[in-house]
Amino acid sequence: QVQLVESGGGLVQAGGSLRLSCAPSGRTFSSYAMGWFRQAPGKERVFVAAVFWSGGLTYYADSVKGRFTISGDNAKNTVYLQMNSLKPEDTAIYYCAVQTWRRVGIREAPSYDFWGQGTQVTVSS
Repeated sequence: QVQLVESGGGLVQAGGSLRLSCAPSGRTFSSYAMGWFRQAPGKERVFVAAVFWSGGLTYYADSVKGRFTISGDNAKNTVYLQMNSLKPEDTAIYYCAVQTWRRVGIREAPSYDFWGQGTQVTVSS
């Protein structure tokens, strides 16, 4: 069973920074891409950022572009999300996910094969 474990969430004031990490636990696997999504209370899970390991292409939601940076290590199937200039509207549970083979729709949650349990990020005003 593929397991992903997120860490690095917490409480931060508006304007602050956090760095989320996502690492695998359990059996080894190959990944084609990894991404971050978030879900605020009462809302649907939405795309935040993703990285295609081949070529290192990165994608961001408009709401986080210029403030968040995704990076990682393909060999370790580990991905990070550096979040700067945080805003109260960034408050959510953040989930990492992995595509183990090439799929269309990297911004779409159904295109991912495995998910972590999530880590809470709370930004106070």
